[in-house]
Parts: sequence; C-alpha cells; structure tokens
Amino acid sequence: MDDNPVFDRIRGDVEENDVVLFMKGTPVFPQCGFSAATVQALTLLGVKFKGIDVLQDPGLRDGIKEFSSWPTIPQLYIKGEFVGGCDIVREMYETGELSELLNSNGIETQSTT
Repeated sequence: MDDNPVFDRIRGDVEENDVVLFMKGTPVFPQCGFSAATVQALTLLGVKFKGIDVLQDPGLRDGIKEFSSWPTIPQLYIKGEFVGGCDIVREMYETGELSELLNSNGIETQSTT
C-alpha cells in the first residue's frame, strides 16, 4: 500500500503545501456545492491554499478516499494533517475552530468580524 504512486503524489502535495484542498473543480470554478462551500470558508478567512481537482484524474479521485480513509470529497489538509470534509470544515469555520487551527499552525487568517 505504501508504494502506491497515487499515495506518493498525495503525500507530496500535502507535505509541500500548508493548506491543501482536494476538491471537485477548481477554487475559481468549483464543480459541486460541497467543494464551493469549503472554498468559501477558506476564502473568507483569507487563507492561501492549493486546490487540487480530483475530477481531472480518476486514480486520484479514488486514491484520496483510500489515503485518508474518508469516503467523500472535498478533503482539507492543514500542515499535512487531514482535517475533514465540507460539513466538518463548515462547522469549524462557524465556531471559529478553523481559524484557531490555522493560526496555531502558523497560518495567518483575516478577521471575519
């Protein structure tokens, strides 16, 4: 399982970028409502992130689910750690927990007040 080239690619993206969102579509043009909502939360916090479109690569689309043991997309990673999908990110955004997590990892956010 560890020699899976898709896993190597995912691991590389997650390790090389502070914030990574595996999503359907792009940050500018999300292809599903869940991806759009997750992009919106990150955008409202002013966070720079790398968006990776899983629709461009079926192997990646299936591989990310296996890599994280999480069945849905989008998937957010902060500093190499899997955070969750849309519902978790949205709830964390609403409670301020997402901003706290980002800040505690040295990632600046904009105040939403």
